[in-house]
Amino acid sequence: MPVVLTASERHRLKKMTYGHKTPHRARQRATIVLLAARGRPNARIAAQTRLHVDTVRTWQGRFAAGGMSALADRKRSGRPVSFTALQAAEVKALACQLLAETGVPLSRWSCPGLAREVVARSIAGSISASTVRRWLKQDALKPWQYRSWISLRDHAFRPKAARVLDLYAHTFDGVTLGQDEYVISADEKTSFQARCRCHPTLAPGQARAMRVNHEYDRGGALAYLAAYDVHHARVFGRCEPKTGIRPFMNLVTQVMTTEPYASARHVFWIVDKCLASFMSRDGGCTRVWEAPVSKVG
Repeated sequence: MPVVLTASERHRLKKMTYGHKTPHRARQRATIVLLAARGRPNARIAAQTRLHVDTVRTWQGRFAAGGMSALADRKRSGRPVSFTALQAAEVKALACQLLAETGVPLSRWSCPGLAREVVARSIAGSISASTVRRWLKQDALKPWQYRSWISLRDHAFRPKAARVLDLYAHTFDGVTLGQDEYVISADEKTSFQARCRCHPTLAPGQARAMRVNHEYDRGGALAYLAAYDVHHARVFGRCEPKTGIRPFMNLVTQVMTTEPYASARHVFWIVDKCLASFMSRDGGCTRVWEAPVSKVG
């Protein structure tokens, strides 16, 4: 296939060929294209680059068909996923449970011990200690170094976690969510202190840094309620003097009166048990699913 280069393509290929930081594969492919653009046959290019003639023919054809972007490696499928997100969540939840609750005759959890317990509980057919160690490292969990006091108090952890993780993965009941279906994750943060400086801050001047007085007056505590669209990276927030049914429903009204949520087919809200009780008592939601929570002692 004939190779015709534009001025910009020729300039980029020359930089790839003579660049000191260019990977060896990219340098070979750029050299093949430049030599092919000069009209040299594939056999001569193969002899000059010390590559097989089929390799020369392959990259020449890819460039002629796709241009500069075709010189990059194609996306590889890779090894299929062996474990689901739900299984990883269950392993992390198991690592946070007390050993006395599991009935395991151990003093501390270890990665091999967790792997054996995962198989014994049929969470996974087989799993290695290195996989367990990698999952725990993602959340900085080291149960073998300390005794955890976090324990699950929700016996329906598995079905609730599966439903929440499916929604985060853009599916519900095994069906992919449509373009007019959204997932909102909401929570609250209490005891934000409102402070005001007793003296105004002086702006910086010539040979003078900004001057900020350390004294301040307390203006009371506020609660911040936020809702996050997990698939479209939109955040809705508001400050309220306290938490409760009305402040949270104000947040729900703020979101549900805004497009595209006002005209959406379904809007799934993922909340904790506290906010779920607000939504259930308000009566505005027909189905409320709270996320699984942990008890901290």
